[in-house]
Amino acid sequence: MTVRRCPRCNQTYQAPARYCVNDGSLLVEESEPPPGATPSHTPRPRFDDLSGAAAFGPPYLEAAPTVNPLSTLSGQVLDRRYRVAQRLGEGGMSYVYRAEEIETGRIVALKILLPRLSRDPASVERLRREATIAMRLDHPNVCPILRLGETSDRLMYLVMPFLEGEPLSEHEARRGAFSAAEGVPLLIQICQGLQHAHELRIIHRDLKPENIMLVPPAEERPGSEATYRAVVMDFGLAKERRAGPELAKLTATGIVLGTPEFMSPEQIRGKPLDGRSDVYALGVLAFELFSGQLPFPGKSAQETMIARLRGHPVKLRQVKPDFPAKVEAVIHQALAMDPAQRFGSMEEMARALEAAHSPGLLGRIFGR
Repeated sequence: MTVRRCPRCNQTYQAPARYCVNDGSLLVEESEPPPGATPSHTPRPRFDDLSGAAAFGPPYLEAAPTVNPLSTLSGQVLDRRYRVAQRLGEGGMSYVYRAEEIETGRIVALKILLPRLSRDPASVERLRREATIAMRLDHPNVCPILRLGETSDRLMYLVMPFLEGEPLSEHEARRGAFSAAEGVPLLIQICQGLQHAHELRIIHRDLKPENIMLVPPAEERPGSEATYRAVVMDFGLAKERRAGPELAKLTATGIVLGTPEFMSPEQIRGKPLDGRSDVYALGVLAFELFSGQLPFPGKSAQETMIARLRGHPVKLRQVKPDFPAKVEAVIHQALAMDPAQRFGSMEEMARALEAAHSPGLLGRIFGR
C-alpha cells in the first residue's frame, strides 16, 4: 500500500491523496510511516479526474468500483488498426493505452471511451467535441488529437501522439518544488501553448499538473529541468468561446466541470469564461510548482473553493521567503479574483514572467 507523508507535520495518508489537509503541503511517498508519525487515514480523494459531467459538493459522490474489460486490452488489436500495448492510465470516462498503428508502425496513445458511456449521447457528444477542437491544435506545447475512431461494436476512441515523459504532477511528487530558474521557462512554454489555443478561441478549463506532460529532449543535459518541453494535455473540457446551445446542454445548470483546486472564481460560479480563466488556473499551478502547496489551503475541495471566492491567496514568499519577489508578483496578479485585474492574455503573462526573471527569454520562446 502506497503511503504518503506531509513533510511539514508528518501526517501520513494513503494514495490517492496528494495534499495535507492540515497545511496544504504536497505529500511525499514512502514505503511505510516514519516513527512518531500521526496514524494514517484516507481523506476524501482529490478530484483529479472530472472528465465526465460531475456534480460535487456535499454529499460527495463516489462511483462504485467496477471491473471493465477495457482494463485488459494489452496484446489485442483494436479496430484492425492498432496493436494495443501497456495501459498508461484510466479515468472516469476512459482508459488510455500505448499502441502501435499497424499500417505505419507509428507509436500512438489510445483514449478509449468506457462502453457504458459510448451508449450515452452526452458523453459521445463530448468526445466528438474534444476531437473536433483538438484536431485544430498544431503547436509543440499542445497535444493534438490525430483521429476519432469507432469500432464495429460502437466502441469509441481517440488517437493521440505518444509522448515519452511524465506528468508534471508525478515529477513534482518525485523531486519536490521547483526553483524559479527551473520553473519559469516551463511556465512560459505552457503560456505559449495556451496562447495558441486561445487564438483559436479555445479555452482549456481544466489546467492542472496532471494535464501537463514534461517531455525530455533527445539529448538531455543531466540535472537541467529547463531542457524539458512542457506539453498541455487533455482538452476534454475545452470550450470554444463561440460555442452554441448544444454545449450549454452538456454543462447543465448545477453541474460544474473541472478540478476544484484549480478553478477560477468565475468557473466555480458557473459564469461565462474566457482565456483569463486559464490564466488564473496557471497562477494556481505556478504557486504549487514553486511551493509544493496550494495558494488556498483547505480541508476539503469545498473549503478551497470558498477561500477562492473570497480572493485572498497566500503570498508565495510567505511559504518560500527566498523566492524572487518580481516573479511572485506575476503569480499574484494571475490569481486576482477579478478577471479584469489579471493578465489579458497568455502572451502578456509570459512577457511578465520574462521581464521578472529572464530578460530575452521570450524572444527565443515566441520567436518575436
